[in-house]
Amino acid sequence: MLKYGLKSVKKQGVHFLTKTNFLFPHFISWLNPLFRIGYKRKLEEDDMYKVLPEDGSERLGEQLQRYWDHEVQKAAKELRDPSLSKVIIKCYWKSYAVLGIFTLIEEVIKVVQPVFLGKLIQYFENYNPNNTEALNVAFGYAAGISMSSIGLALLHHLYFYHVQRSGMKIRVAMCHMIYKKALCLSSTAMGQTTTGQIVNLLSNDVNRFDEVTIFLHFLWVGPLQAGAVIGLLWYEIGPSCLAGMAVLMFLMPLQTLFGRLFSSFRSKTAAFTDSRIRTMNEVVSGIRIIKMYAWEKSFSTLVNEVRRKEISKIMKSSYLRGLNMASFFVASKIIVFITFLVYVMLGNVISAGRVFVAVSLYSAVRLTVTLFFPSAVEKVSEAKISVRRIKKFLLLDEIMKHSSGQPVQPTEEPMVEHILRSEQLLAVIGPVGAGKSSLLSSILGELPQEKGVVKVKGNLTYVCQQPWVFPGTIRSNILFGKELNQQKYERVLKACALKRDMELLPDGDLTVIGDRGATLSGGQKARVNLARAVYQDADIYLLDDPLSAVDAEVGRHLFEQCICGLLRKKPRILVTHQLQYLKAAHQILVLKEGQAVAQGTYTELQRSGLDFTLLLKKEEEDEAPEPAPGVPCRVSRSRTLSQTSVQSHASSVHSAKDGADQLPVGQVTCIILLSCALPETRSTGTIGISLYLKYFRAGANILVLLTLILLNLLAQVVKAKGSLTVATIIFGFLRSLLFFNVLVNSAQTLHNRMFTSILRTPVRFFDINPVGRILNRFSKDIGQLDSMLPWTFVDFIQVFLQILGVIAVAASVIPWILIPVIPLLIVFLVLRRYFLQTSRDIKRLESTTRSPVFSHLSSSLQGLWTIRAFKAEQRFQQTFDAHQDLHSEAWFLFLTTSRWFAVRLDGICAIFVSITAFACLLLRDGTVQLSCFVEYTELESEAPWETEKKPPPDWPRHGNITFDQVNFAYNSDGPVVLKSMNAVFRSKEKVGIVGRTGAGKSSLISALFRLAEPEGTILIDGMKTSEIGLHDLRQKMSIIPQDPVLFTGTMRKNLDPFNQHTDEDLWNVLDEVQLKAVVEELPNKMETELAESGSNFSVGQRQLVCLARAILRKNCILIIDEATANVDPRTDELIQKTIRAKFKECTVLTIAHRLNTIIDSDRILVLDAGRIHEYDEPYVLLQIQDGLLYKMVQQMGKAEAASLLQTAKMVTICMQT
Repeated sequence: MLKYGLKSVKKQGVHFLTKTNFLFPHFISWLNPLFRIGYKRKLEEDDMYKVLPEDGSERLGEQLQRYWDHEVQKAAKELRDPSLSKVIIKCYWKSYAVLGIFTLIEEVIKVVQPVFLGKLIQYFENYNPNNTEALNVAFGYAAGISMSSIGLALLHHLYFYHVQRSGMKIRVAMCHMIYKKALCLSSTAMGQTTTGQIVNLLSNDVNRFDEVTIFLHFLWVGPLQAGAVIGLLWYEIGPSCLAGMAVLMFLMPLQTLFGRLFSSFRSKTAAFTDSRIRTMNEVVSGIRIIKMYAWEKSFSTLVNEVRRKEISKIMKSSYLRGLNMASFFVASKIIVFITFLVYVMLGNVISAGRVFVAVSLYSAVRLTVTLFFPSAVEKVSEAKISVRRIKKFLLLDEIMKHSSGQPVQPTEEPMVEHILRSEQLLAVIGPVGAGKSSLLSSILGELPQEKGVVKVKGNLTYVCQQPWVFPGTIRSNILFGKELNQQKYERVLKACALKRDMELLPDGDLTVIGDRGATLSGGQKARVNLARAVYQDADIYLLDDPLSAVDAEVGRHLFEQCICGLLRKKPRILVTHQLQYLKAAHQILVLKEGQAVAQGTYTELQRSGLDFTLLLKKEEEDEAPEPAPGVPCRVSRSRTLSQTSVQSHASSVHSAKDGADQLPVGQVTCIILLSCALPETRSTGTIGISLYLKYFRAGANILVLLTLILLNLLAQVVKAKGSLTVATIIFGFLRSLLFFNVLVNSAQTLHNRMFTSILRTPVRFFDINPVGRILNRFSKDIGQLDSMLPWTFVDFIQVFLQILGVIAVAASVIPWILIPVIPLLIVFLVLRRYFLQTSRDIKRLESTTRSPVFSHLSSSLQGLWTIRAFKAEQRFQQTFDAHQDLHSEAWFLFLTTSRWFAVRLDGICAIFVSITAFACLLLRDGTVQLSCFVEYTELESEAPWETEKKPPPDWPRHGNITFDQVNFAYNSDGPVVLKSMNAVFRSKEKVGIVGRTGAGKSSLISALFRLAEPEGTILIDGMKTSEIGLHDLRQKMSIIPQDPVLFTGTMRKNLDPFNQHTDEDLWNVLDEVQLKAVVEELPNKMETELAESGSNFSVGQRQLVCLARAILRKNCILIIDEATANVDPRTDELIQKTIRAKFKECTVLTIAHRLNTIIDSDRILVLDAGRIHEYDEPYVLLQIQDGLLYKMVQQMGKAEAASLLQTAKMVTICMQT
């Protein structure tokens, strides 16, 4: 019933608001049903009112975008920089200017009310019971005071509602424009910005519009009101008023100076915040690598250093805020003291009426001149910096799509001359860094050409090298905005070997993919990626190495059934390192160092004698198997077993076998571990005193906090006394500055605790929490903690103590005043409790609905090329707008419920109680961020990095590894993915590890590195790994990971973050991995700053950097996790030689992606469904004809199988001799 009741209310609410008159205080009654429901149960997203049409993200964004586009065009003609400030003013000045009338009327009432009050007091001073006319006039003044109070209450809240809504509109419109721009950024522009900077623009910079709109009108109202007050004061007390106004006039230029300083600090703070969020984004994305390298301390130092610089600027800004606030609270004391000192010295006699009028007028103008006016200066200064930063981003280069054959300019990419005809398959091969992916980028228009013409006739579609999926169902990832055609969809699933997976997954193709594809294995992501392209039914297909993430059998199925099957009548460009498929290509293009060195058919190139022949083995004796019916392809099954799709760094899923539905069911082994992104947690109930204690204790010790309490009490006592003006000033400034110091330190401490907690939490946390959710904590929530919460706390404490002081002084003179105060206090407490039940839920909803905005941005930037290739920008923009609208629903309710509360307070109690309650409200809402924040400082922690039990300095000396009855699961309630594992890896032994997808290969490594805690015993040189610290364990093992991760920073930092090696060591290792020449060509060589995530290196080159890291560590144990998936066979061979030479004395465990790279291992471990199926010398295993290894080798084709058998035999002979 509750739900039904609310939904009907929602319909009424929307209908009511859309038809309400602008001046009618419509926020008073329509929220009542929502409060009733909020009081009975927790509010959910479904309970929120639909966003009003005029507040919709698309409508607002496109309106501002039109103004911006016009300004850019006009500026280009006039040869000047476009002005974003001018655009905002043009778009919103009319609606915002009208609100200035509210401010003007409100401030006029504030000035007139003391005059009415003064006249009323004069009536009592000259009281004559027989003077009826004077009594009637006094009634008129009393009515004037009443009407003023009512008018002030209504106008004040109506004004605040409308200006905050105006700020929301500008913010929403700007976010729309920023995201739209992000979808259009060119490759050059992406190098000039980072995900961190864009997140910061969306989280912190745009919030300045919410703040500046509140105070902006006071820039012109303040001076006007000051002039009017001077006139009235001159009339009341003569020229003495000038002494008091002189103090006020001195404060105004001082605030302007403060404003400039705010602007400077804000600019520097924003740059540091960009850097911190960018680093956080890389940490969250690459957390597995950071943990396995034991680099947590290095990144902690890096983030803490940036945060220290950021907080130093925030502290200076906070001190300025403290001075502003202190000047507001002590100004009245100084002004009144100086005014009446001069008044008496001029020989005048003080009367109650004159004092009351003067004090009231000063109070009215003091609020504007010493609080609102400086706040306006401060917010305008900060907004100018944010506008400048947003403008700089909006002016970045955009991608130039070329559908025509017009020549285009800059960037050096492959000189290629080729015409791709319909129904042709063009294979592109070449070594790492040859420009294969860059060729596809040029065709897509992502990279501009230095010279020449790219002509594209028809629609393109693209499969990226590193599979990209977005949060949603598998079906939505494949359809990608297209209508569902069931027959076509089934054909695509079958061709992409996804049918069996859909049957095994709990919800089939409606299974939700988590952030970064956290519910799919690497192979499944690759096939979903391919299926998305195939379903689009485009004219031309660009396929960037889609076969490297699947095993040989599935790879062959994809090639036959999909690339040469469903797509056989389409022009296709296939970048590949899988040379066994080249015979089926109509044309082959060989690239080297960005040049086309050979081009032709398979036969022509074999005869040409170019490098191409070195990349291939002669395969004449290999019998080409028969292709599938209707598939016109000659597929040679030799040379390479491609990478099996195991768990990627962002995944904790070991999914179904990478096989199609027609494969024998007996071959399918499946371990499914679902780790969908969990809904964001929302704490419920009241925010207890313990939370505030944690907040304050984070910033200072007990002694400092006691000093702070004492200072606050002394400041209020001396102010209440009235005679101690100097003491009031000193204590007022001291308490304000100390308060800000403590609270900014609290923010710093809580940030460090949260970051440490994030680094120490197990990797599963990152699998079930989207990047956007974590970045939200480190961007928007931190921003609130840094600036808004300290200001709100100080404001609340000062107003609260002031009111206590007023009540205490009044009660000491007239004790009966407590009679109305006590019932009013009871009513206030009841109303407050009723209000906070709903208000806290709304603020929590506002916080949780913000995370999807950042997650969507982060996901979009990862898949930018795919989105643009599929022309899906508009759809992703609409999704972003939908996320924004949902957040606007929560934000709008936050604004209106605040007004609901304030209006009722003004109706039931005196104005001072209203101010206190509203400050309390602000404080309460701010601490919702604090509760979210503290939650992240108390995450589950993995085992300690160091323990009391330390291994010997030279441990491990031999590299013996023993698994004894090891069971392993990724979380306590998840399925067991390694079962009763018993294995011994001997010292200096080279062991290959193979198995189908989901067999448990990567889980074995996770258990070894303790990414989750295994059951049973793992011994390294006789020492239990569970008894030593994680860093002591992880630093003694080297890993070359499946997904190469580079971090923003120099090449030196990426190789050696702790500065433990000399330049000579670094150059030597780069030479050994064939990267020396590449790095030498960089502008500053090893000191060159890499682009975000190392995107200016190819995937293969990034893999070589990871190999260099492993060589530098010189550990006794090396783990290679499918590390050569993205390199060509020749580079693979070089890497294998380097590994054999450099790690001759080490124990090496290699997860196989190409059987020829592990067939010469001392032993091979074959895993199946989390158990050891076979473990022996390769030659011995190849004699077992029903064994898994034998079957895998046979799938390679006769020639390759014979070659592998011969290699295995030679290894056995060598071992025996």
